[in-house]
Amino acid sequence: MNDSTICLSIGETTMYVDLDAKDRELLDILKRDARTPVTVLAEVLSLSRNTVQKRIDRLVNSGVIDGFTIRVNEQLQPDKIKALMSVELEGLSTTQLISKLRQVNGVERFHTTNGNWDLLIVITAESLAHLDGILKEVRGVKGVLNSETSIILSTTEK
Repeated sequence: MNDSTICLSIGETTMYVDLDAKDRELLDILKRDARTPVTVLAEVLSLSRNTVQKRIDRLVNSGVIDGFTIRVNEQLQPDKIKALMSVELEGLSTTQLISKLRQVNGVERFHTTNGNWDLLIVITAESLAHLDGILKEVRGVKGVLNSETSIILSTTEK
């Protein structure tokens, strides 16, 4: 293993993937705009189109790229309720708990943290009643010891 090797844990599988500077630059560009044409990526990276496509395929197949998505402008979803739920775990590993919590409708993302909370969950709900149901469902999962939720009132981009 060297400085360019990353360790990926997907479910019960652990794999090591080598990422060089061009891979990291490619990922940075795709994170900003996943729709960037391969021809543009090739030009920016000073690589052939075929090489860039092979790199993207390798990153997808290895699990480094988990998927491609869109972000909807928050102003187009004014009735949605966004919340951050901090969770303290007991017993189960974080990976096992996340596996269980992926099934909860409205749970969007998970972030492991340090300090008083083990996990930060990003939630989107259709209503306060829906949010209440999500919180009850998460708190009912074996291994969730304690939680605290904050409703997001506004977001300011960088």
